[in-house]
Amino acid sequence: MIIKIKTTNSSYDIVIEKNVLNHVEDYLNLKRKVIILTDDGVPKEYIDNVFSKCETCFIYTIKQGENSKNFDNYEKLLKFMIENNFTRKDCLISLGGGVVGDLGGFVASTFMRGITFYNLPTTLLSQVDSSIGGKTAIDMGGYKNLVGSFYPPSKVLIDSTTLKTLDQRQLYSGLVESIKMSLTHSQKLFDLIFNSKNLYDDIDEIICQSLLIKKQVVEKDEKELEFRKVLNFGHTIGHIIESKSKYSYLHGECVAKGMTYFVSEEVKTKLLNLLNKYNLPPKECNLSLDNIYDYLLHDKKTHNKSIDVIFVNKIGSFQIKNMTIDELIKYLEVK
Repeated sequence: MIIKIKTTNSSYDIVIEKNVLNHVEDYLNLKRKVIILTDDGVPKEYIDNVFSKCETCFIYTIKQGENSKNFDNYEKLLKFMIENNFTRKDCLISLGGGVVGDLGGFVASTFMRGITFYNLPTTLLSQVDSSIGGKTAIDMGGYKNLVGSFYPPSKVLIDSTTLKTLDQRQLYSGLVESIKMSLTHSQKLFDLIFNSKNLYDDIDEIICQSLLIKKQVVEKDEKELEFRKVLNFGHTIGHIIESKSKYSYLHGECVAKGMTYFVSEEVKTKLLNLLNKYNLPPKECNLSLDNIYDYLLHDKKTHNKSIDVIFVNKIGSFQIKNMTIDELIKYLEVK
């Protein structure tokens, strides 16, 4: 399946095909200098598959995990490209999860004011979420995604067979982004995830439905001026839990917890039943209200000490409410 994304400023294809990593040359222009950005958790066979299709290729590997999405790695990668004489006509491929995609996209957006960027996500989280929409970023000063840019990829290739190598915790963490989109947009997707007897049997359909939802949102609001804020459901609190725990919990686990604060009691019962099915979130993954004011103040959605928060009162719909930081903290205190 090919999903075509078209916004005011960009257009690109997302190819969803089993084993597409075995013939990436059918979709990507690799007859130029290529750098593959990956991490040490990505299976060697995936890297070798892509490397073998390139004429001139360099591999740059970072340590797996959110802590690698930093300015130091950003600078080192730029220097590596300069040392190997990359030009504006060359390209960068991100092969891995969301950290690799975020860092690689940001490097591609800024090297010589922008070079071709291909995204090959290999985790469920990156396939259903960061593969689409063009958000790139690094963390800084203890705050998540504080520095970044909107820079859509030239092409995205999604191969769901890569999910077979993920451990269960990573897989279920990634599923949270699909659960998020189902809560705000689709009872059908929520039911598919809830009733699934074998996640791998349903995974391509889950990925496709999730991306079609996000496509609608991104095409309406590419730069997150208003409507796209719905995609942050659960993230305001999730990012705080993630940052304060120093990334000891996975992104999806924190977002899962974050969603539970902003749903009606009726939805919360259904949501908790679904999360329990997939061992989400860990019992220890809780929000500490100590010193969260600064985290909220530095949230990208905060303006004049107020923030837009997404609420779900009925599965498949949502509301955007503006709250001051003080109002939000008081709200959380009673939850």
